Amino acid sequence: MTPAEVLSSDLAEAAQELRARDEPFAFATIVRTAGSTAAKPGAKALLSADGTILHGWLGGGCTRGAVKRAALQALSDGAPQLVSVAPEDLLAEKGVTAGDEVDGTTFARNGCPSRGTVDIFIEPCLPLPQLVIMGASPVAQALSALAPQFHYSVATAPGKNRSNRPCFAVIATQGQGDLDALKATLAAKPDYVAFVGSRRKYLTLAQKLSDADFDQSAIDSVNAPAGLDLGAVTPEEIALSILAQLVQVRRSAVKRPHA
Repeated sequence: MTPAEVLSSDLAEAAQELRARDEPFAFATIVRTAGSTAAKPGAKALLSADGTILHGWLGGGCTRGAVKRAALQALSDGAPQLVSVAPEDLLAEKGVTAGDEVDGTTFARNGCPSRGTVDIFIEPCLPLPQLVIMGASPVAQALSALAPQFHYSVATAPGKNRSNRPCFAVIATQGQGDLDALKATLAAKPDYVAFVGSRRKYLTLAQKLSDADFDQSAIDSVNAPAGLDLGAVTPEEIALSILAQLVQVRRSAVKRPHA
């Protein structure tokens, strides 16, 4: 086994442990070098949520600050970063200064004597958004089966959000403890709540929630009926319409400047 294969195995295992703990992290890969550099293209590192290198190697301290800043930015935005660390005179030749971003590349100054240039790609790995599915109805079962294919971590009850990841909840009890499920869900304050049932049915339940002193804005925020209007009939089609609505909500949220 080559050293590169050992490193890849270590990185994969460490990344899996972070994923299992729902902790954000990032991969950094050197994609290009010029001049004298300690690390070469293909060198990788695993970075923690605070930008610390946990595993791997990217060379000496010349790139460490730039990589940390890029990792924090990537994890904040949920989007990859490309950072080019180069000597100040080479930056001047390009007409840029440290901190400038041009065509998707952020430039940083290399103050080390080596005077090499290192281009590093930072890829964020954020915890999967959580989808809480309340109920055991056919729609709930279909949704539980489909949701992992859309990269959701599925739960059957609301709980504490350990990693500040997005949390969506769907009440699919369909007559079996609707009010209790709504109370438990609203008390957990997820980012999005949908109710599988008619608008008329939800309005009746909404009055009971109001009588129980739940916040009116939270009551009004519940999407009922759940899902986009696709003309869905079967449980699988209804589950698909709900996931379509969740995709719409998630992607529109990504476009807004930050959680």
